[in-house]
Amino acid sequence: MKNNLVFYDYLVFAIYFVIVAGFGYYIYRKKKKASMDTKDFFLAEGSLTWWAIGASLIASNISAEQFIGMSGEGFFVGMAVAAYEWIAALALIIIAVWFIPVYLKNKVYTMPQFLKMRYNETVALIMAIFWLFLYVFVNLTSILYLGAVAINGLVGGESLHMIMLLLALFALIITLGGMKVIGYTDVIQVAVLIIGGLATTYLALTMVSEKFGLGSDALAGFNAMMKDAPEHFKMILPKPTAASSQLEIDRYVVLPGIAMYFAGQWIVNLNYWGCNQYITQRALGANLQTARTGILFAGFLKLMMPVIVMLPGIAAYVLYKNGHLPELSSKDGAYSAILGFLPSGLKGLSIAALTAAIVASLAGKANSISTIFTLDIYQKYFNKAAGEKQLVWVGRATIFAAMLIAVIFTWEDLLGIGGEGGFTFIQKYTGFISPGVFAMFILGMFWKRTTGAAAIAGVITGFVLSVFFNNSFAVSLFGTETWLYTAYPDGKGGYVIPFLICMGLSFLFTMIVMVVMSLAGPKVNPKAFALDKEMFKLKPSTIVMIIFTILILTALYAKFW
Repeated sequence: MKNNLVFYDYLVFAIYFVIVAGFGYYIYRKKKKASMDTKDFFLAEGSLTWWAIGASLIASNISAEQFIGMSGEGFFVGMAVAAYEWIAALALIIIAVWFIPVYLKNKVYTMPQFLKMRYNETVALIMAIFWLFLYVFVNLTSILYLGAVAINGLVGGESLHMIMLLLALFALIITLGGMKVIGYTDVIQVAVLIIGGLATTYLALTMVSEKFGLGSDALAGFNAMMKDAPEHFKMILPKPTAASSQLEIDRYVVLPGIAMYFAGQWIVNLNYWGCNQYITQRALGANLQTARTGILFAGFLKLMMPVIVMLPGIAAYVLYKNGHLPELSSKDGAYSAILGFLPSGLKGLSIAALTAAIVASLAGKANSISTIFTLDIYQKYFNKAAGEKQLVWVGRATIFAAMLIAVIFTWEDLLGIGGEGGFTFIQKYTGFISPGVFAMFILGMFWKRTTGAAAIAGVITGFVLSVFFNNSFAVSLFGTETWLYTAYPDGKGGYVIPFLICMGLSFLFTMIVMVVMSLAGPKVNPKAFALDKEMFKLKPSTIVMIIFTILILTALYAKFW
């Protein structure tokens, strides 16, 4: 593929790189003394404003799996995939109101620390190792692979490994400066990814309008898409029947209609936003009101994310369906196919937006890996006497090692991320531990009777049941149709239960196991957290933000149900 970038593309990208790198260096120099303090390096304690927290949450969350993976699901399924973003806005309200007060009151800095305080050291160690493997082998690898593939397609298709190395190096430079540098550079990153993402969406809709002979009108392009592919503008997919095609079944398996709102969709979001070091770390160093406002601000930004990461995928589907796009090797190629049609000079902005999303996520994830390993494993089990400076350097070494491992495993796509579909790969494999983790956290926070033994049993049960339901063992044992689930043909001679349903079932039975075991213990566990009503009181400004978000969500679902 020929490199069709022009001077202005390189110029726009160079400006972006200089601004982010320069601002990051400025923050690092300004706070150089503090960068050798562990709480500042890992948490940027007390220094992030509400808008920096909100922007950092979004910049760390929106990455290649959204731009590439969610656009791919938009191409394949349609608007129903927006549920991941819009339910996240509601999940963030729940986190801001009920979860964050518990963390801040108990001075929780890492998720394993929470588990040690509430349960015991065994639970904390098990989960620290779980999270490290998940963050390195699922999150870092998928972000790096999908990002490199997308940018490689734009710059000519012959530089995948070089782009992979450059993305890892760029993220490494930012991460080594600590959470403060990550947090404030994320403000620039999120601005770039929103501006670049909106520009891409606008041009994609304009392209549809032009191909349908409606002139250069983005709104006309959107209306044309709704008329040409009405099935792609439904939030709730109908349950397949005997007459349904395999394509309709495959779409439903990815996003199982109304059922997913009573199952995995909530577990995915509440676990991701509320029990995830990678995300909560941004708010753990702030006071309660600043943390709450930042989290709610992130929730408001989530409402617009489908416009940026999903609509281009639907536009690609409509163009492809009508013969205006070349053959795609996979659904994950939809976003890159759209970007390939951008006018010369604007590709640089889109590459900058993609890079901003990828680098911010890589940096945030690497910092979380470093925090968990340094504070929850190295300091506790290898060197309890380690000083502040030594811990920071161990953290930096961990960042380097994690990034190196991610590069090795994505070099030839050893994990098969490309074949699985980026967004589905992350959701599916994260879902193996999400039910057990979320059950542990929700019961640990709000039920004083939950015991450490029940927590360990919950982690194991959640994982085993996830494997049981996701890998056809349940179908082999109980059949394809039960009162708990319906399994659907996978087009390859087998049957599959939608993974969001699997997640819901795993969570349900994990909760039952944990409750039964805890009932055998004391009525109040000695390690239970003390909760009081004052922790959960909301200021009028906070209530206004919550109501505003809920009203917008209600309108969106009413329109596209």
